[in-house]
Amino acid sequence: MKVNGQHYRTIWVAQNDRTVQIIDQTLLPHRFETVDLNTMEDAATAISDMLVRGAPLIGATGAYGYALAAHADPSDDNLASAYDTMLATRPTAVNLCWALDKMRTHLADLAPADRTAAAYALAADICDEDVRMCEAMGDHGLELIKEIAAGKPDGSEVNILTHCNAGWLATVDWGTAIAPIYKAHEAGIKVHVWVDETRPRNQGASLTAWELANHGIPHTLIVDNAGGHLMQQGMVDMIFTGTDRTTGSGDVCNKIGTYLKALAAYDNDVPFYVCAPSPSIDWAMDDGLTEMPIEVRSSREVTHLTGITEDGKIETILIAPPETRARNDAFDVTPREYITGLVTERGVSEANREALTELFPEHK
Repeated sequence: MKVNGQHYRTIWVAQNDRTVQIIDQTLLPHRFETVDLNTMEDAATAISDMLVRGAPLIGATGAYGYALAAHADPSDDNLASAYDTMLATRPTAVNLCWALDKMRTHLADLAPADRTAAAYALAADICDEDVRMCEAMGDHGLELIKEIAAGKPDGSEVNILTHCNAGWLATVDWGTAIAPIYKAHEAGIKVHVWVDETRPRNQGASLTAWELANHGIPHTLIVDNAGGHLMQQGMVDMIFTGTDRTTGSGDVCNKIGTYLKALAAYDNDVPFYVCAPSPSIDWAMDDGLTEMPIEVRSSREVTHLTGITEDGKIETILIAPPETRARNDAFDVTPREYITGLVTERGVSEANREALTELFPEHK
């Protein structure tokens, strides 16, 4: 997508064909800066400290981290250590394991001297594949938006609510849940997006709003708890969210607060769609409520806020009493019965194993 008129992906290889470059998302929306990843450890830190985030982009960064490890030392022992280090950075997003498994399998039978070039090539393929999948999800989601738009005889805008950031910043390009919105905007359909702030890290306020503003898409930032009220007032036509891991049976694990939006949507007959690229589907997992690994992050993300002051400084402030403890579960699970449909790169599926495996028969 574009930043100030210039096309960017979220991750790419520098002109020296070795250094990996990313956008530092912790500085958005106040500063746009890129960061060089020169080692596997740099890539691991970028994931764990959330310079990159979003399940597809985490997977892509993991792949390039593995390539950086191969460049430093292509031995079996070093690559095994790199695999373990990268996998431990974020436990919930299944794309990371998917990408690392592809890298490990591909390089295992190659001579060490051939591994670096092969690793970089496969990481690039993983990125290109993500772009293709995201654009395809955008096309399938566009049809859902068209259906809503066709039901508005006055030609009024389609109001779409989204949670967290599932735009191009969460992927390599296009995004998952925001891709249909980009497609609708390009098709001339009037859309307006309700952007959840998404506490505690405020990815909606700092990332989704920034993306939409860059592309001229009408949007309004709301506090997380306003979504149900807007649905009751008939001000939400549909919901698109992303997913960090979807079970083979259709349960969805996504940013904390997604479950509450799904409940409100169910109660108010608002269609609730999850954009789920196939690498985010954990076919071996059946019950998201009991099997899903939920990342618990630092309490500091809850007790502190970072923003820009009137004099242009980026500052972090404490918003709670210093002696107050905080809990920070980063994700929750939305059971399949509250999901209208899963938007995949192969089409829209009901949220159950039978329907999903009709689209992906190789996983039956």
